[in-house]
Formats: sequence, structure tokens, C-alpha cells
Amino acid sequence: MNDSGIDSPTDGNESSGARGVYGDVQRDVEGEVAVAGGGAKKGRKKTLVAFAILLAALLVFALLCVSMLGLTAGSGSANKRVVVNVKSGSSVSEIGSQLTRANVVPNALAFRIYSRITSAGPFQAGKYELNESQSVPSAIKALSRGPKISYRILALPPGLTIAEIAQRVGSLRSMSSAKFLEVVASGSIRSKYQPEGIASLEGLTWPDTYYISEQEDEAAVLKRIVDRFDSEILRMKIGEQASAQGKSVYEVTTLASLIQGESRLDEDRPLISGVIANRMRLGMLLQIDATLLYARGDRGPLTSEDFARPGPYNSYKSLGLPPTPIMTVTAPSLIAALTPSKIPYLYYVLYEKNGKHKFATTYEEHLANIADARRRGVL
Repeated sequence: MNDSGIDSPTDGNESSGARGVYGDVQRDVEGEVAVAGGGAKKGRKKTLVAFAILLAALLVFALLCVSMLGLTAGSGSANKRVVVNVKSGSSVSEIGSQLTRANVVPNALAFRIYSRITSAGPFQAGKYELNESQSVPSAIKALSRGPKISYRILALPPGLTIAEIAQRVGSLRSMSSAKFLEVVASGSIRSKYQPEGIASLEGLTWPDTYYISEQEDEAAVLKRIVDRFDSEILRMKIGEQASAQGKSVYEVTTLASLIQGESRLDEDRPLISGVIANRMRLGMLLQIDATLLYARGDRGPLTSEDFARPGPYNSYKSLGLPPTPIMTVTAPSLIAALTPSKIPYLYYVLYEKNGKHKFATTYEEHLANIADARRRGVL
């Protein structure tokens, strides 16, 4: 019967024991690995905690330094206003030193540290109105709002003379019309389109509304409005168009100033330009009332004395264009000066109360138009 192959109990026990020993060893190894992994995690956690504690300590130390150096206001007069002009490109450190010199903050280091901690800056250039002996946080808050810029508004409508512009400049705070005219007469500021030998800037400024900062003086204002004229002439390519017709920018501007003075509506400007072109071609006197007003220096009703007064600006007595423009011009007047309407007319008169003119070829037609305008109460 034993020959049938019954398993020996001893063999089975040995196999079972082997597996047990292997299992114990495996558990020990896995346990050691687990213990090692847990230790690494605990080490990293301790490192992070230590770093956080160190960072917090440094932050507290920095805040204590700032507190000691300038978080509170200084001992000066908090009611005293201080104007600080922050220059373009100034660093936070430079601004802190500037504020310290001006007695706005007690310490530049505190300003720099607090700016770094709060991520304040860079700050805009410009003028700031601050208080003497401010705390660092309040000064930084004021700087973060941006400079307090005070503008003066200079409204220059089209058709003004240099004298009229001077009056408007003189009406601005801290400005003088006399000083403005002194700068004009000095010749220190010129247009690039101003011919040699011409001292007048008449007509070489641009009409617009200008915002004048407190830092700008009369010379700066004049330079701005002259530079603006130059840039508009360049933008509109007036120089190229004038050259193509054998004219200078100055000549075109002078003609445009006559058109500006005679017309109220843009639709009339090319027609008036056409009348001027026809009269110049025929060698006729231009007979433009706006030149008489310029010669007299005001805008009141014309008198017989005005028509009789001799001079280069009396277009009832002197042929051709006047020696200078007579007022500031607009883009439509410049365009009209370059592109006159091809018309047969030689005369025009104000015909409607909205500023519309009526044109005539003969003097008889012109007289009839004048009579009609008077009858209707336009003249």
C-alpha cells in the first residue's frame, strides 16, 4: 500500500516552515522601508516648519525695524503741506531719500523696507502734495494714488491773433500776457515754416484746447502751440502740396488766414478761395474786410477811416496777399487755400444769418445781393 505514494508529514512541515520564514523576512524588510519612508517625511516636515518659523521671525524683525523707524508720524507739523516733485525714473530708494529730506517721512530705510514688504512702487513721476511728518504707510498710500496734477485750461478757438492769444494766456493763473508777448517778440521760439526775415508768429500757432500744467510758463505755452502747428502741417502734408503748386507753406497759411477770416461755414471756404484766386489772377485788389480789422487791431464795425487807412494790410489799397497771416487757421481753410473752387465769381457777401454767403460774377449782381441781404436784415 505504501508504494501508492502517500505524502510524508515531514516534507509538508518543512515547506510550511520555509514559507513562514520568508514571510517574516519580507515583513521585516517592508517594515524597515516603511519606517525609513516615514522618517524622511517627518524630516522634510520639520525642515519646512523651521523655515517658516525663521521667515516669520525675519518678517517680525523687519516690521519691528520699520515700526521703530517710521510707521508712526514724526514730530514735525502734520498740517504743513509739502510739494514733492518726483522725477521720471526715480527708484523707490531715491524717492525715500527725497521724502526724508523734505521731512515727509522720518527715515528713508523704513520707506524702502515697507515698500518692499507691501510690494509698493514703482511710483509715477509728477508733483505730489504731502504733509510734513507723515507716517511711512500714509506717504506710500498717497504716492500710490499718483501725482496731484493741476491743469490750467487754455481754450484757443480758430481765428485768433497773437495779441488775442496773449490775452487768453494772461487770464490763466500765474501767467502774464505781457510776458507771453515778450517771448513772442524775442524770436527764441520759431516755427519751422517761418521764413527767414519774418519775425512774426502770427498764424503759426494751432487752435485747440490746451491743458497747461503748473510747471509750464509762458515760453512753454508758446512752444507748445507753435509745435502743434508744425506737427499739423506735417501730418496734413501741406508742404508737399504747396511745393507742387510752386508755393510755400507760409504763403498757403497766409491765404488760409484770409479764408478763415471771411468764412463762417466750411462749405463756403473753397468758394471764397476761388474768388481770391480769380482776383489775384486778374490783378484785382482782394478787398477783404478781415485784413482791415487786423490792421486796426479789434473786431468792431468797419468805418470809412478803416478803408482809407494806408498800409500793407489794407487789401482795398494794396495788391496781393498781406505780408503775414492775420489769424490762426483750421484744416478746412488750409485745404481750401490749396484747392480753390473753379468758379467764375469775383464777389461775395454775407447773405444768411447762419453765415452763408452769396456769390456773384459781376459788380451789378453783387450790389443786388447786398441790397437783398440788407432788406432781410442780415447786414
